[in-house]
Amino acid sequence: MTSALVVVDVQRAFDDADYWGRRNNAGAEENIGRLIAAWRGRGEPIVFVRHDSDEPGSPLRRDQPGNAFKEVVTGEPDRLVIKHVNSAFYGEPDLHAWLRERGIGAIALCGVQTNHCVETTARMGANLGYDVAFVLDACWTYDREGPDGEVMSADELTRATATSLHEEFATIVSTADLVGATAAPR
Repeated sequence: MTSALVVVDVQRAFDDADYWGRRNNAGAEENIGRLIAAWRGRGEPIVFVRHDSDEPGSPLRRDQPGNAFKEVVTGEPDRLVIKHVNSAFYGEPDLHAWLRERGIGAIALCGVQTNHCVETTARMGANLGYDVAFVLDACWTYDREGPDGEVMSADELTRATATSLHEEFATIVSTADLVGATAAPR
């Protein structure tokens, strides 16, 4: 089965710690680069997803330098999807239609933020019938305050995402699981 690598929102704005807070997984970009290289080496399709915020003051607005992809997102993708919400499946052009037209039944997800856009895309992908591999060590997120005023660390949020997705929406994998693979992730 052909598998597409979907690289979600790996944009320069996410380097702004003053805006986003403390992040986890400093090695995520290196792992994303390894995944992109592996997919290119195997001739598998790659999708880059970019969040074009329409919120005033967002560093992800199209007119802001933070909207650009980070340096690790190299080369031309097979498809560029632009979105304004959390799920890559609600972007333009239509990701689901593009994958189906090509007979692609599996996706591997990486990017930012683990518990927001990447997780939302994983849930929707599973609901649409895709075999979803969630590359946990190729994602990152930020500490976040909950409704009770307590702060959950980025690592706790990552663990919660992995636990929530596990065996229901996605297979939780590492970069090493996929980079060494000779077949599509399952």
